[in-house]
Amino acid sequence: MAKKAGVIATALFAVALAGTIGYSVIERSQSQRPVQQEIQRELQTQTLKGFVSVDVEPFLKDARVQKILADHHLRIEIARIGSREMAAKVQAAPAGPHFFLAAGVLAARMITDAATRINLPTVLYSPFYSPLVIASWEPVAQILVNNGAAAKAGDRVYDLDLARITDFMLERKRWKDLPGHESYDVSRSILIATTDPRTSNSGALYLALTSHALNGYEVVTDRETARRLAGRIAELFKRQGFQENYVNTVFEDYLSIGMGKVPLVFLYEYQIVAHAMAKRPIPPDAVLLYPKPTLFSKEVFVALTEPAKALGELLSTHPELQKIAVEYGFRGADSALFKEAVGRAGFSVKERVVDIVDPPSGEIMAEMIDVVAAAMR
Repeated sequence: MAKKAGVIATALFAVALAGTIGYSVIERSQSQRPVQQEIQRELQTQTLKGFVSVDVEPFLKDARVQKILADHHLRIEIARIGSREMAAKVQAAPAGPHFFLAAGVLAARMITDAATRINLPTVLYSPFYSPLVIASWEPVAQILVNNGAAAKAGDRVYDLDLARITDFMLERKRWKDLPGHESYDVSRSILIATTDPRTSNSGALYLALTSHALNGYEVVTDRETARRLAGRIAELFKRQGFQENYVNTVFEDYLSIGMGKVPLVFLYEYQIVAHAMAKRPIPPDAVLLYPKPTLFSKEVFVALTEPAKALGELLSTHPELQKIAVEYGFRGADSALFKEAVGRAGFSVKERVVDIVDPPSGEIMAEMIDVVAAAMR
């Protein structure tokens, strides 16, 4: 009897041991599953290398953006360079980048032209954009209104007659020369601060927009007109003195030093909107002047490889990525989303910007930039 009981006890112990081992194996298997899934995800993830403009770098480095890309098996490694420098970086894989994200169609044209020269196909996407504006101050805007160069278009928003204010500048008028200048009673010349057009996309866009205004609001299409107008506009760059290469620095001067140094500055709308979105202080008398017409600076994604096309498509169509882009001040396909977000931030912009012009062709722009560069030497 005792022997039989011992056999039963041994059997029960063996069953219990087997159950424990089985449970341990299942538990270990379950605990290893996330690790295996992560390994599988890593194996499926493609790393794409690209060059991007300063405009979009913070957006692309946002942890939420990185997470969405990872969920779609994409990882990006980016380097920031000037948009006009990107064309020189075009090479075929594997040595070259998978993509570029450039500020403006002019830079994008240079990239695609460089790719065409080495028989490298490209696909373009425009995930978001920003109008070009002139940031100013309420007292300055009122002087322009009094002199027929601006008109009130909303709370802290004005339309600007660029041809008229350009005439003021070419006539070398000073603020004190304008009737009703008492709110900004200074002897400094009327000038719009810009970046250096030889190196900066925003400076080149100011050149494009001003040439349009001086050409009777027609796009410049021939070399003779381009050289003649660029020769006149070059003076407006030279008289500014030292110019920054990056528009971010100009914007920082506008906010930190104020009206005394920067009464008018040519910027991307996204800069001041992003500042407001981040709940950083904006002076109460800061205003935006929208040139009529103005230019859109499109953020142009240039895909050089098949995997990069998936990234371009994702940036252009993913709803959450579009929402995050709005937080960085960019406009996208959903204008209502942009308006609502800016309103929550306590700032005002022009809800719909419909008076838009295209810049001249790449060849004409190159001609005008060459003329300005020669004048500024």
